[in-house]
Amino acid sequence: MKNRQGMVYLVGAGPGDPGLLTLRGQSCLAKANLILYDYLVNPSLLRHASEQAELVCLGRHGLDQLSPDQQGPGRLLTQQEINSRLVAAAQAGQIVVRLKGGDPAIFGRAAEEMAALDAAGVPYVMVPGITTALATGSYAGIPLTHRDYASCVALVTGQQACPSTDLPTGLPTGHLTESPSNPPQQPAHAPAVDFRELAKFPGTLVFYMGVTTAPVWVAALVKHGKSPATPVAVVRHCSLPQQVVLHTSLEDLPEHLAAKKIRPPAIIVVGEVARAQVQFNWFADRPLFGQRILVTRPAGQAASLVEQLDALGASTQCQPAIEILPPLDWKEVDEVIGRIDEFDWCVFSSANGVRFFLDRLLHTGRDLRSLGGVRLATMGPATTQALSEYHLRADCQPTDYRAEGMAEILAADADRQRFLLLRASRGRNVLADSLQAAGGQVEQSVVYRSQDTLQADPVIAQGLAAGQMDWITVTSSASARSLVGLFGEHLRKSKLAAISPLTAEVLAAAGYPPHAVAEVYTGEGVVEAMVRSEERGASGEWRED
Repeated sequence: MKNRQGMVYLVGAGPGDPGLLTLRGQSCLAKANLILYDYLVNPSLLRHASEQAELVCLGRHGLDQLSPDQQGPGRLLTQQEINSRLVAAAQAGQIVVRLKGGDPAIFGRAAEEMAALDAAGVPYVMVPGITTALATGSYAGIPLTHRDYASCVALVTGQQACPSTDLPTGLPTGHLTESPSNPPQQPAHAPAVDFRELAKFPGTLVFYMGVTTAPVWVAALVKHGKSPATPVAVVRHCSLPQQVVLHTSLEDLPEHLAAKKIRPPAIIVVGEVARAQVQFNWFADRPLFGQRILVTRPAGQAASLVEQLDALGASTQCQPAIEILPPLDWKEVDEVIGRIDEFDWCVFSSANGVRFFLDRLLHTGRDLRSLGGVRLATMGPATTQALSEYHLRADCQPTDYRAEGMAEILAADADRQRFLLLRASRGRNVLADSLQAAGGQVEQSVVYRSQDTLQADPVIAQGLAAGQMDWITVTSSASARSLVGLFGEHLRKSKLAAISPLTAEVLAAAGYPPHAVAEVYTGEGVVEAMVRSEERGASGEWRED
């Protein structure tokens, strides 16, 4: 629904890590009708947008990461076209977010967009973001200021410092914006950089968009007295799991950039603070730094695992292997709920079972007092945690988070006990068979459906086929079977991490033995298994992407 009064928000997306978006920026994305975003903006930020929002990428780069309906026009828009789109959308009553990498006021051409909005009488709000230079100081372990070496910092654009007419023949130009979406244009009245004064600057120099023009501005700094031996650090993909850092000297910088085929986006730090600081390399020292991991849990249930992996430095993508759905008909479940007091035990095999069953119980008009005379058993800590969300405590949880472990505990006193097993539409009958063999009366109720995902995201499928995933998490036997059907032989190009020996057996039986198996059968256990399996190399080493 369009708003009667349009508004434009110029929002800084930060350097790349989606966790660095401000709360104000997140709020703006959530209420926007239209989002115009630069191609270097992390696409995962778009999850904060509403399903009704129109998403337009202002350039062709990085479109392969997005679904077709998010790809926008597929070409680079000029600044004038961007200005016109902002004005037209706002005048039509829309809430518009112009999402820019870093901070919109730092080499982001925000002044031009504000001028266009002012001229059209369109209201706007600036929402700051973390500019990449400042993030580089934290994420690369390079303190931009230091009591012994630098008490000030200068932010310099490598493009404005080197007008296109001064570029060596054949040297490609970069972009003027921190997260560019339009071809480079030199400001008509921008003052030229005084390299004589810049060479004497008593602090740290940070160059944006200086990779392609490095031969020019390096030569100018040296010509005007900057020591050729001045330490330099190049930081590419700052704050992302693929972040890499190159240490060199000012005079060797152009040669190193060419030899390593380093491409934008990159920040270049010039000054004594750029000396290699191994002890400050916290970001790249994390145990899963740079590992590309595919999380295959059902949609809506992957967040916790993704959060753990992100905290350890991994780059994660999600591809649900199975879908979790309510029963086609609640009639049988409702009938069981109506006579819940007939049972001695309710046994939950998963957190899904807890939520579907208890939500349905409440939906029927009953409350948790209906379970007052029933003991509750849960298969593992995740299921126990789900139960606690309803202010209920488990009376029984096995230390071995499998049906065999549950059967061992409950079968010891199962004679003439009445058990209600709340389960998925598919799974093993180990627990039911064991309890019945021990004299228990067992009834099973399917409270949710589990079905295979029939078609994978084409971008993820393409990435797996190209060997672009280091690890794939496999968190159930059903997921294992589904993944084999979805990706087949392409699974061999990644390492598999199984949540339990049972899941590992399913993978092995299909011809895909896992490289790591959790000792504790939880998401945390899967993460620990991958960490143990990884033998890290030099964390600060330059890698080609």
